[in-house]
Amino acid sequence: MNAFECLGHDIYAVDAGYVRPLLAAIHLVVENGRVAIVDTGSKGALERTLDALKILGLTAASVDYVILTHVHLDHAGGAGQMMQAFPQARLVVHPRGAPHMIDPSRLLAGVTAVYGAAEVVRLYGKILPIEEQRIILATHGSRVDLAGRELLCLDTPGHARHHVCVRDGRSGNIFTGDIFGLSYRELDTDGRQFIFPTTTPVQFDPAAMHASLDLLMGLRPSALYLTHYSEVREVAAMAARLHDLIEKHVSIARSERNAGDERYPRIRAGLVDLLLDEVRRFGCRLSPTRVLELFATDLDLNAQGLVVWLDTQS
Repeated sequence: MNAFECLGHDIYAVDAGYVRPLLAAIHLVVENGRVAIVDTGSKGALERTLDALKILGLTAASVDYVILTHVHLDHAGGAGQMMQAFPQARLVVHPRGAPHMIDPSRLLAGVTAVYGAAEVVRLYGKILPIEEQRIILATHGSRVDLAGRELLCLDTPGHARHHVCVRDGRSGNIFTGDIFGLSYRELDTDGRQFIFPTTTPVQFDPAAMHASLDLLMGLRPSALYLTHYSEVREVAAMAARLHDLIEKHVSIARSERNAGDERYPRIRAGLVDLLLDEVRRFGCRLSPTRVLELFATDLDLNAQGLVVWLDTQS
């Protein structure tokens, strides 16, 4: 997959330039010269988005909506810059996420607690607030009209309580943020695509995640557009794998419930084993070392999310 790619149905994927190539995608939906952007990446993503608009013969004035699946900064860190650059745009975000876009101070404090101040600056740069009057609340079932093309917002908790997916009315396909997990293109094997859940802190909820997956599958999309990373097909088979892998994450966490200070390293070690077993089952020919390099941060965050979830179960 390239840094800029047409996915059909006037939907385009733009590499956000987050950490490494093909880690985080920004998606553009174009209808009659009008644009909706789904997720924004963070530092440096605006320039890449402007370049993509130029390739399409469009400008900043063509953007009507910036839609956030949720406000984790790899998805929303660039929203403030984009809203400054796209003067006609409205921001579409879950009601729970909107306050953090208006005043990002608590969001920054939370991510700083996970990564540290220096790493937050390196990864995300400056996070700009967005005026409340420019925000549309993405409640379940709310519809965004993009030049007559309906974009349907779906409340899909499980990864975060402020998570939405967006169903494209023309294609019937869905932008899934993080609720449908991670599918890195480096693991593609014989035309098949690998999938793995993301249980990032601090709001992992396995029951809600299962329900959100079932909601998406009930709409029968032929493709899904993940932020990490972009278009996947054979979605029913992938959903079945995700259901199984979510339960395996939960089982690993529960087995270490009483491990005290050793919970995190032991849970992470269990996730390493799970990931490598799943990669072998899938038939991917990447070396274990390379797989663990690609998933290093995800394994850290999944383990942290499971530790936080365990604390909610006691």
